[in-house]
Amino acid sequence: QINKMFGTVVVGVGIAGLARIRDLMNPMPSSPSEHLKLLGFVSRRSFGSINEAKQISLEDALRSEEIHAAFISTENRSHEETIRMFLEAGKHVVVEYPMALSAKAAHELWEMAEQKDKVLHVEHIELLTEEYKQLKKEVAGKDLVKGTLHFTGSVLDENKTGFPAFSGIARLTWLIDLFGDLTVTSATRKMQKDKNYSRMTVHFQTANKKPLTWIEERGPGMRREKKINFCFTSGCLENLPQAPRSAVGLFMQDQNLFAKKLLGQVSKEELAAEKWRILRCLDLAEVIQQHCEQPEKIYS
Repeated sequence: QINKMFGTVVVGVGIAGLARIRDLMNPMPSSPSEHLKLLGFVSRRSFGSINEAKQISLEDALRSEEIHAAFISTENRSHEETIRMFLEAGKHVVVEYPMALSAKAAHELWEMAEQKDKVLHVEHIELLTEEYKQLKKEVAGKDLVKGTLHFTGSVLDENKTGFPAFSGIARLTWLIDLFGDLTVTSATRKMQKDKNYSRMTVHFQTANKKPLTWIEERGPGMRREKKINFCFTSGCLENLPQAPRSAVGLFMQDQNLFAKKLLGQVSKEELAAEKWRILRCLDLAEVIQQHCEQPEKIYS
């Protein structure tokens, strides 16, 4: 595998897609990414080329024997269908989270990747940030008493991004990665349609029956930020740690991880743990959506 090159295509050229094109064209010297070669990009809009990368049709991308892997950066709503097409065509796939907007679809796609012996890699740059790595160190070994993770951000078009438990799955991923498996005890959502405002509140229990709350709040002009309040037997953590930005960009770190998988440099244990985490978070996202969409119980 040492000299093996993998031809790649980027599908979708929004912010993430453009970052992918940039990083594939400028791999970190002597990193696994040097084994990836960008052969083109696919977009519904017509560009011709972007930074020397040339636009190709979806059909050509699927058919080409030189393309071994697809980086999918389309809107959430179309992830499932796009992953399916590329797996069916026998390609490896990298997709931005969430990989699908239903747990059933996610499990089916994962099974398909395994049957075809292809890597299905879901980007989770939120686990690669320096502030998160620092937070994880600070939480390690402490006994949780209770905690809250509160995210605010601007309005999303849910027709494209899906239900907030899916579009906001980065937050759920943090909680599972920090505190282990969770069960949903309740979940509700308040909406003010006229104000374009939405607030989803989810209550979980850890394996040790400790309460965790996740709030995902979006409205016009709301600043994108995360607030935490994690209380441990030893005291509370109320601010995210300050950490300098990494010299290596998040998408590049993610790209290196994908290339490592292609080169067979990631252990079976790590792959299994990652698969469990990704599918578990999608299962929980679906449970949360079902809770929120239940009609209000009326007690007589």
